[in-house]
Amino acid sequence: MSENQFVDYYDLLQLSPNADAETIERVFRHLAKRYHPDNTGYANNERFIQIVEAHQTLADPEARAGYDVKYQNYWDQKWKLASVASDLSAIGDDRVIRERLLSLLYSQRRRSMKSPGLGENELARLVRTPLELVEFHLWYLKAKGWVERLETGHIAITALGVDQAELNRQMLSPERLIENHPAGEGAEKNRGGDHQAHDPDQ
Repeated sequence: MSENQFVDYYDLLQLSPNADAETIERVFRHLAKRYHPDNTGYANNERFIQIVEAHQTLADPEARAGYDVKYQNYWDQKWKLASVASDLSAIGDDRVIRERLLSLLYSQRRRSMKSPGLGENELARLVRTPLELVEFHLWYLKAKGWVERLETGHIAITALGVDQAELNRQMLSPERLIENHPAGEGAEKNRGGDHQAHDPDQ
């Protein structure tokens, strides 16, 4: 069962994961009656089927024990996702990885127009990033029109991607970094130089 297919039976039955058998039976009867196809007020056949499946699993101690393992794994993954989402530095790291991918593809096309692309596994190894994360970044770069998939299956930079890669390099050029240097620090150096030039002992 994949994460997308997983159904939280405890949430579906509005139960605590620690609910005892008696509570499970009581809540099941209430919800089954409420969503039964014969109930004209709240009939919901799909919801009713899910409730029955949830009850069959949670009412059987052996089946419930197996389900609880999947339940814990499911929520472990969700909590990891929440942890990553709350780490704002990861967003900045992702931007750097995308710039490196674009730079690699720029260099490859510039080096060999006959073989301008790189495989996804190659890219993952070159940027030292797990393949599943590289796939996310490549999705973004494709959506922006900066890379494309070739007939060979390789990924290659587009003309728009070349413009973007050159813009990135321009932003990181020594001249631009000097321009963005804090004015105060530069002023201190200038003042120091002026002081030496007017030293009365010289």
